[in-house]
Amino acid sequence: MNYLVKAAAFAAVGSIAAPAIAQDYSWQPDRPINIIVPWSAGGSTDQVTRVVAPILEEALGTEVVVVNQPGASGSTGTAAALDAPRDGYTWTANAIANNATYAITGLVEDTSIEDYEIYLHVANVPVVSVNADSEYQSFDELLEAMRTGEVTVGTAGVNSSGGMALAAITEAVGGDLEGARMITYDGGNPAVIAAASGEVVATTQLAVEQTEMIRAGRLRPLTVLSDSPLEVEGIDPVPPITEFVPDFPVAADYFGVFIPKGAPDEVYETVDQVWQDHVMDSEELKAYANDRGAVFSPAYGQEALDKAMPVVIAEACARVTRGEAVIDPSEIGIDCPEEE
Repeated sequence: MNYLVKAAAFAAVGSIAAPAIAQDYSWQPDRPINIIVPWSAGGSTDQVTRVVAPILEEALGTEVVVVNQPGASGSTGTAAALDAPRDGYTWTANAIANNATYAITGLVEDTSIEDYEIYLHVANVPVVSVNADSEYQSFDELLEAMRTGEVTVGTAGVNSSGGMALAAITEAVGGDLEGARMITYDGGNPAVIAAASGEVVATTQLAVEQTEMIRAGRLRPLTVLSDSPLEVEGIDPVPPITEFVPDFPVAADYFGVFIPKGAPDEVYETVDQVWQDHVMDSEELKAYANDRGAVFSPAYGQEALDKAMPVVIAEACARVTRGEAVIDPSEIGIDCPEEE
């Protein structure tokens, strides 16, 4: 199934028709639920949210409307979700590390991951790819060009998965990639299209955003930010970055939907049960993950927070190392390991 096409179709209509009968949960919503995706249509967050939304609709018996509200590395839509009435009808979706670090970079003030109930579904990995006509045939060649020349890299911004991936690569190789020039777009999908069209040389966005362009022969993947190869049907295995940078730190990048706290308890109790009943073993989400190079890894509540904390800590503390932090992570409950 082409989930990129499916996502674009959903973007045109906003949602699918609501089912007629809700299951017998303690919360019975009486109007549509909005999930604000703070990125443009077709990107990683948008894709998977449009797979999970119909699952939630069927269980809850009401429309679940996916609303794209991009801007400022995802912080515009995130702030809108936090500013909405805390009645259970406005959620947001993202990579959890983004929601946990917006305050650290000053993009969204006075917030932390503690502001949400957490519902995870997949983990994603960034891939470094170049335009199919690029002269660079290996990741080592691209790194050398980033050190000695100029390489434009399309991402969805400094706080996106692609932006953080580029920063992590730069840090891991000693910070000497002065020729890597990031060009930002409103989402991962436009950044990937820019690389595929030759508008930029490379992209570091997520595999789920790139697989269709790689299959079509418009992008050449050079490495995946993982310690094992990326294997997706129709694509040759993509070598892990640890083949090129052995000490590269790897932490799974978890995605999900997040409901701001402050709504009636029955909202969260109901969504917990819906997640358990319908998401934890969802064939639709498994198919999406297998097709696009994601990892099916659902969780909710404390289990979800525990699972995601390694990437939250890694990204929060990396903001300090890179000089991007305006507050110390400890102010929002994240303790960085001491440097040796």
